[in-house]
Amino acid sequence: METIQEISEYQAAIQAKCPRCRTGAMFTGRAYRLKAQKMNEYCPHCQLKFEQRPGHFYVSMFVSYALSVAQMTIACLATYLTTGNDDSFWLYLTVATLAVILLAPLNFRYSRVILMYWLTPGIYYQPETAVPNAGHTPMVGKKKQPTQAI
Repeated sequence: METIQEISEYQAAIQAKCPRCRTGAMFTGRAYRLKAQKMNEYCPHCQLKFEQRPGHFYVSMFVSYALSVAQMTIACLATYLTTGNDDSFWLYLTVATLAVILLAPLNFRYSRVILMYWLTPGIYYQPETAVPNAGHTPMVGKKKQPTQAI
């Protein structure tokens, strides 16, 4: 019998796992790659469609903006505490710009993760979807056909 260890909500979010099963990956590849990041359309494990409706991830731009502001504030505060210099506008502009550019791939990824985990109503962890069914093979790259009610 296969034992699956349940991971916490925060650990699953940090690893960018599906919010419903906490098993399937939301993204293909790593955050820092030369090729552009790509988000899976469906969870490879439980087939949850990540983009709930057209334009769903436009909201993640607001989350990304909040993350960027927090990162710039922390970077400038750390610069001030390190250097003690509060006269140089160009120093703080450079530090804030570098912080946003270097952390942009993480902002892209985690703004969507935050949106899916904590800001999208109706998506919650369902432990029964994490356990593989006997004879069940995930439909990677295939769309699940909708069932019709009779």
